[in-house]
Amino acid sequence: MFRPLTPTRLTVDIVVAAVFFAITSWFHMPGSGTVQIALGLVVSATMAAAVGLRRVSPVLALTVAWVGAGVQMAGGLPPMPSNLAVLAVLYATAAYGTRAVFWVGFASSLVGAAVITVYLFATSLSFSLGVDDAVLSLAFVTYVAATFGLLLAWTAGALVRTALRARTTRRAQQRAEAEAMAEAERVAIARDMHDVVAHSLAVVIAQADGARYAASSDPSAAPAALATISSTARAALADVRLLLTQLRHREGDGPQPTIADLEELYAQVRGAGVALRVDVDPAPPGEPPAAVQLAVYRILQEALTNALRHGTGEPVLVALSWHADRVQLSVTNPVRAAGRRPDAGHGLIGMRERASLVGGTLTAAEAGGRYVVTASLPIGGRA
Repeated sequence: MFRPLTPTRLTVDIVVAAVFFAITSWFHMPGSGTVQIALGLVVSATMAAAVGLRRVSPVLALTVAWVGAGVQMAGGLPPMPSNLAVLAVLYATAAYGTRAVFWVGFASSLVGAAVITVYLFATSLSFSLGVDDAVLSLAFVTYVAATFGLLLAWTAGALVRTALRARTTRRAQQRAEAEAMAEAERVAIARDMHDVVAHSLAVVIAQADGARYAASSDPSAAPAALATISSTARAALADVRLLLTQLRHREGDGPQPTIADLEELYAQVRGAGVALRVDVDPAPPGEPPAAVQLAVYRILQEALTNALRHGTGEPVLVALSWHADRVQLSVTNPVRAAGRRPDAGHGLIGMRERASLVGGTLTAAEAGGRYVVTASLPIGGRA
């Protein structure tokens, strides 16, 4: 029934209604009789109220306008300046009303034109001219003109309604796109944080456990373990700072890991006590795209982290095959018979996302007590 309007718009509508009443009452006082003057003021006040209500409640404004027209016709009053309020009300029903009010305004235009025509000819012209072909032709022209005028106001409101809906749709689309972009950024940041922090902490924990046991059995091994912990923690801190920089200043993306950093990754894993065997055949033909290098690094990082967490201490096998159109990689490691599975966390999701970002595929499954991660990434795929 009522649309929410700001206090400013409500105030403007009230002022407009008051000015409309003052002007229409001043310029036209029908007849000289007291009754007709009173009826004219009532009609002007009713039409002014319809003008004031047109935006806050189009259906109520239309009802009030019809009431004012009924009082005018019941009193036999001629057309008045206040009747212009009907145009504003029809405009509002089309621009701001509900779907039902929208079509009620359209019907009111057609019915109102017929009522205007019948009222004019019933109260004046028919008594002086009689009913003949000329009168009927004039009545038809009057109906067409009234319909055109009323529908013109309604159509203007319908055009405004279309523009308002298009603007609302555009804003909703922009909000949805912004939310999708923000969600993509959050997913990317979460994926990067998981890759960096999970791997580094896994290495630190393994080294810390080794240093704790070495302190009692082989004190000479403790310094090496502590050195690995220190270097891994520093590298992780640098990566976290880089991610925070990207989060605050998106245009300032720093360098990302490449396949040239794989040897350092292998060294960290071996330093944590994992027997790692790496087979690269064939070697990369030239310089692979940066997106593919990053995907290979992150997938191997997460797969080796899982091997470090869930492995049995037996050798972990890494195979890399660089072809002209794609790179295939696999990481195979034994897993314990019981305990948390390697595919129970976010790591597998992150690896699949990494592969999907460059147009590749990734599978991970357990078979015969060994967990195998395989990926095929096209070289030159989408970034």
